[in-house]
Amino acid sequence: MRIVSLLPSITEIICALEMESHLVGRSHECDFPSSVQELPACTAPKYKGDGTSYEIDQQVKSLVQEGLSVYRVDAELLVSLEPDLILTQDHCEVCAASYTDVKRAVQETLDQDIDILSVSPSNLDEVLLSIQKIAEAVDREEEGTQLIKGMIMKWNNIQGKAANLPSPEVACIEWIDPLMSAGNWFPELVNIAGGNFKLGTPGDPSPWIGWEQVLAEDPDILLVSPCGYSISQTENEMQELTSKDEWNELQAVKNGRVFLMEGHHYFHRPGPRLVESAEILAEIFHPGIFEPKHRNTGWVNHSSI
Repeated sequence: MRIVSLLPSITEIICALEMESHLVGRSHECDFPSSVQELPACTAPKYKGDGTSYEIDQQVKSLVQEGLSVYRVDAELLVSLEPDLILTQDHCEVCAASYTDVKRAVQETLDQDIDILSVSPSNLDEVLLSIQKIAEAVDREEEGTQLIKGMIMKWNNIQGKAANLPSPEVACIEWIDPLMSAGNWFPELVNIAGGNFKLGTPGDPSPWIGWEQVLAEDPDILLVSPCGYSISQTENEMQELTSKDEWNELQAVKNGRVFLMEGHHYFHRPGPRLVESAEILAEIFHPGIFEPKHRNTGWVNHSSI
């Protein structure tokens, strides 16, 4: 089977199902495991990804308002790869090439018989269902079942260990300018790790918020994890937050509990590494109880920078 995966989380799922050798193409953002970067990239963004969060937001909104796709699909490359199955998403128009984008490319240039599978999970149950769906599509049902069981077991272990510990109130910034809180499966991960999530609802899209809402909630812990950003990229934009009115009055700031998290590899990829994402949260919420094995790679304390 020849597979093209156009979403990082799907690529990670395919590899976890021991099907990496069947991958013949990827998206420009698929980079884990590192070996997949040797595959040809079949997509590219139409915006400059090296700008500030405000600049990226404005570019993306401009494309969407014009009715344009945010990504290019290289139809000629797809033709040359001769895929049997193309895997993509229909969850977020700014996350990756959508099902509509890929379908259009296939209709224009490829054999109509090529299978296109799209997944769009919004919560953890749907993440697991998407893994099962992908496993069935690539004839790895048993491997998919075992992967799902392993993820559930690890989440349960984290939740059980955190169950009788103090439950901090937590807010998470998923985009800096304009401000966006985390949504979808993120509140569930916070709950698994023993926190009480604010400014978002499990399964709902990530909401735009005002700074006054953050001040009103005044969380015990403030997480900053912009979608697609590395810790260093987030650090470069923290001035946008730290310069806001009453920043220093927040409990999280006073108590040194503002954390920058690796948003590129964790949290925003609905795949196997949501287990590590829950571990990162548990390490942050309960220092001394959970070993900080992801410190400096998955998270850093802003006060220590």
